[in-house]
Amino acid sequence: MAPKRNSGFQISWTTITYRSVVLWILTLLAIIAFGLYVVFPEPSKKAVNSVTSLITQLLEKTGLYSAGAGKGQDGPQQAHFTNIDGAVKVKKVNGNTWINANYSTPLEKGDVVQTSSEGMAKIVFADGTNYTIKQDSLIVVEENSSNASQTSVSVQVTTGTVDLTTGTYSQGSKSQVVVAGATASVAPESSAQVRNDPRADQHEILVKKGSAQVARGSEVVRLADYEKVTFSAGEGKLAKAKVVGPPVLISPANMAPIFITDRESTIQFSWSPVSNTSGYRLRVSKNPYFSSTVFDQKVESTDVMVPSLPEGAFYWLVQSLDGEGKESVESEKNRFTIIPKGKDKVVLALELAPFVQHGHVIEVKGKTDPTARVMVNGQDVPGLNNDGSFHYFTPPLPNGENVITVTAQNSKGAVNTQQKKVVIQ
Repeated sequence: MAPKRNSGFQISWTTITYRSVVLWILTLLAIIAFGLYVVFPEPSKKAVNSVTSLITQLLEKTGLYSAGAGKGQDGPQQAHFTNIDGAVKVKKVNGNTWINANYSTPLEKGDVVQTSSEGMAKIVFADGTNYTIKQDSLIVVEENSSNASQTSVSVQVTTGTVDLTTGTYSQGSKSQVVVAGATASVAPESSAQVRNDPRADQHEILVKKGSAQVARGSEVVRLADYEKVTFSAGEGKLAKAKVVGPPVLISPANMAPIFITDRESTIQFSWSPVSNTSGYRLRVSKNPYFSSTVFDQKVESTDVMVPSLPEGAFYWLVQSLDGEGKESVESEKNRFTIIPKGKDKVVLALELAPFVQHGHVIEVKGKTDPTARVMVNGQDVPGLNNDGSFHYFTPPLPNGENVITVTAQNSKGAVNTQQKKVVIQ
């Protein structure tokens, strides 16, 4: 008897997983990309480089990536801005136009940096040397390279004033600043100030801490703490002199909040005494470049009461006056914030989560009264959530120890402030 057959259509199928689909798509894209590269090699390279550069810039802006990170090979290095105030422009070595500086702008050999009359910038090099470029200044990065154990940094100050501080670089490394044909080799862990006024033919190199060696032609001069050399094109020799130094600022401390109960409150400013001085000059300003001041006075004491400062952030510095009334270099600048406080004692909650570091940027999270105003280092934190929580990223901070001050204040005048130290390496 013949076997019985099933009548009708027979249906069969194959199971296709999402993983298989993705693998097929990736394979197809790889084949297309390879074909484009074979047919159009140069455009393909440019496209890949453009995408890579875009991703790198995005990562650098978030502080999650540094152009020099992970590079152990010899050769040129990049420097980066860690502070920008006002108008600062950069002309790249391979460009003909000026661009606005930002924190993701890398600086390489041959690049030019220019500050305006109300602009300042701070640059950090791979060896830890940092340059503070003051108003109306122009510098050129002449060298910035390293090998397995040594670094070499050289900056030319074409015009203006520059403060520099060297890091703890290894033996055989060098950090140099060039001004009007003179080259200053600055020792590790030293600081100096360079002034170049080509119109007046006045050039000066001053060591504030540590030591430096200044060479001009066949002449070599060594400088120690608060020693300087001056010269001009018409004079053949470097003129060395000892100068009076500035005092050390005591109060208000840097980044300190100051609470006042009324507009008539006075603020006490104090600093350390300096020998061989005839007095001091105290200046208080709303901006870090002191283009305008709210208080500017010469005094004989080291303790001054300043009345009626309004609410907000301020900067202050002091210069010593020698026997002839000549001013020393500026002291360090301290920043403080005036905050009005209610007369009644009202408790205001302020809880801070552990800080998170993203390169030179610190992420600050916390919680307070939903109606409160929150400031981080004197800068308002926008957009508190309904439960009073807040989230803030600081501007890029310089290398070394930094103080983060978080202050909460409500409409009743209640204030709560907390300070923490962070170290940027």
